[in-house]
Amino acid sequence: MPQLLKVRPTKIELVKLKRRLALSERVQRIVKDRLSILTMEFLQTARETVEAKRKLLAQFSEAYKAWSIATGYHGYIALEKELIATEADLKVATGLRNVAGVRIPSLELMGEKRLMRGYNLVDTSSCLDHAAQLWEKCLKAIIELAESQKSLELLGMQINRTKRIVNALECVVIPGLQVTINYLNMKFEERDREEKSRLKRIKVLVARG
Repeated sequence: MPQLLKVRPTKIELVKLKRRLALSERVQRIVKDRLSILTMEFLQTARETVEAKRKLLAQFSEAYKAWSIATGYHGYIALEKELIATEADLKVATGLRNVAGVRIPSLELMGEKRLMRGYNLVDTSSCLDHAAQLWEKCLKAIIELAESQKSLELLGMQINRTKRIVNALECVVIPGLQVTINYLNMKFEERDREEKSRLKRIKVLVARG
């Protein structure tokens, strides 16, 4: 049940409460619109995350098959020697984009082309080239999935916070203001009736005198 706010029963306070109520209702509409935008973005990101996971699993499966073929062709020890010489640090460019006030990460794999190349092309076969191409796609898919999952997490957190604000406005702030305004209106109406009754009694007494 909405609770009365602790305010002085004056006309000035009543005007202030009405202004607060109008402002709260405007804020409520704005926050609800933002919640709708966030929810739509969350659902879209969730679909993208599911697709990114499916894509990554499929690419991993293809890459492992190609890797098995390359290993069988070259032998594990010979292949390991070739690949150790090609080790390099991966670089990921990070940025931010704004979605309804939420800062969403943007990730991009730098130099994604020929990330795993550098081995001796004379001593290797097209099997290794094919496997390397597939692993490069896997790396890119991992970055895309990481971006989607982090975006999903941040959007979910913001949606929960926004829902709490909406609930607070709908269930506490606005009802409390409405109840207090109604209470003050009844108080002032009662005072007006008492004042009118008092004036009538005075007129009657004056008329008798």
